[in-house]
Amino acid sequence: MTRLAIDHEYMLHMLEKLLKIPSPTGYTDTVVRFVTGELERQGLKVEMTRRGAIRAIRPGKREEGARAIVSHLDTLGAQVKQLKDNGRLELVAIGHWSARFAEGARATVFTDSGTYTGTILPLKASGHTFNDEVDTAPVGWQHVELRIDALSRNKDDIIRLGIEIGDIIAIDPQPEFLHNGFIVSRHLDNKAGVAVMLAALKALQDEEAEMPVDLHFLFTIAEEVGVGASSVISHNIASMVAVDNGTTAPGQNSDEFGVTIAMADQTGPFDYHLARKLVNLCKDNEIRYQKDIFRYYRSDSASAIEAGADVRTALITFGVDASHGYERIHTHALRSLAELITAYAVSPVVIKRDFKETSGVKGFTRQPAGEAEQDLSPAIADEELGE
Repeated sequence: MTRLAIDHEYMLHMLEKLLKIPSPTGYTDTVVRFVTGELERQGLKVEMTRRGAIRAIRPGKREEGARAIVSHLDTLGAQVKQLKDNGRLELVAIGHWSARFAEGARATVFTDSGTYTGTILPLKASGHTFNDEVDTAPVGWQHVELRIDALSRNKDDIIRLGIEIGDIIAIDPQPEFLHNGFIVSRHLDNKAGVAVMLAALKALQDEEAEMPVDLHFLFTIAEEVGVGASSVISHNIASMVAVDNGTTAPGQNSDEFGVTIAMADQTGPFDYHLARKLVNLCKDNEIRYQKDIFRYYRSDSASAIEAGADVRTALITFGVDASHGYERIHTHALRSLAELITAYAVSPVVIKRDFKETSGVKGFTRQPAGEAEQDLSPAIADEELGE
């Protein structure tokens, strides 16, 4: 086995700290500073893009053909759309999530002059006033409003508070860490993925594990709006594994226990060879796993490919119930993911051709092709195949 022991308490401690830091897309400076500090504390040098995406490299035996692990620091949230005459705020979502899950949420509005707490409510919130109409009200962002916890009875009051259109609103996570290993909170997507990566790094550092190639730890800041890893991939990276949430719902094969390896999402199949390598690492290291396909889902890997990065990509996930809502996960999945990352980091490189950005057909991979394989020349057929 090549998997390393994971400091479970450290991982949960990091998750708890991360959840306490508001970081909706567009408001990620504080969480970037926190993660940067933790990476430096673990001995890595950190590089940041202009907007705050993070790259920290753990050196291996060679720089070329590097591997990357990526997760995102940003979460869902909202912005002020309009100042309403009734002293409340009209909202627009940051990221893709239903207003159904926003109803009743506690939230914080960040202004240039300070912060205000509040509650997101349906327009008809009182059964004592609207009777059965509270049960028949439509769902949508135009049907909710933010009640500010301050004297705010009209639009002029809102202006006096210093709240303006475009101000960022963070949704309170309200986390619960249960004794049976379940964790219930908002924003486990993807604070849990970040905690997993930090725990895997700590295991590699504690064991002084040697790796065949550099391992890039990447943290993006705009995955929830589709940008993700579009500008943090270096040319040395040959393969990238995204860590994110998998949806445990009817019609899905994801689970809150073990690793869920995505074989495809709405952007298409993940890299054939990299995904199968991860499956084999789970088998060889006795890590529980299952496969799944996500029809209405994309991750950091999609943004990297769409931005033109020529890297093999894969997605490993922790099963989440009620994703983009009030989510639930289990620590078993988090530990399994961290173990898989360590096994991947120290595993040998098989596709040697990937050390170069481009080369000839020699060493190129091969997938099973049935009768079509008979048409391959012996020279090609004998090449080493698949990572």
